[in-house]
Amino acid sequence: MSGKSERSPKDMAISLLVLLVPIALLLAFYRGFLGGDQATTVDPAPAIEQARSANVFPVSQPQGLGGDWKTVSARYQTVEGGANLRLGYLTPEGRGVQLLQSSVPADRLLPAELTSQGQPQGPTELAGRTWQLYTARGNQQALVLLEPTRTVIVVGDARDNELRELAGSLR
Repeated sequence: MSGKSERSPKDMAISLLVLLVPIALLLAFYRGFLGGDQATTVDPAPAIEQARSANVFPVSQPQGLGGDWKTVSARYQTVEGGANLRLGYLTPEGRGVQLLQSSVPADRLLPAELTSQGQPQGPTELAGRTWQLYTARGNQQALVLLEPTRTVIVVGDARDNELRELAGSLR
């Protein structure tokens, strides 16, 4: 009995190719025909309506954003100390931004959402309101609007102009 394998490197390459071709075809089909790289969009209306009917805080929603802004998540929930409405967006540049409206006191909400490293960077005027620019987790930044009955946070890794566009569109 011989201890040497009868298979050549050519045979192994052919075997590997037989496995990789169907995988490549499936991946191409998934991306090309099933839209595998496309973000799944959701309708934010039910979550917004739920927040409005709860009447815990005044609810704003973006008006006039272009069709290239995609809503990818929407959820209203009661939490300890208040309630939150979270709307997640994919910006025209393909970056993630979250709009959070909350009745949780700001002294508890901001450290929880922006981490303890979140620091104010100064005020900025948007649509007649004074927002605070904050650093947030990682490479994210945030715009924060403090009101008597709610706190609004626009946070994400999007560029400053996209954060401002979303914050300025709230009505």
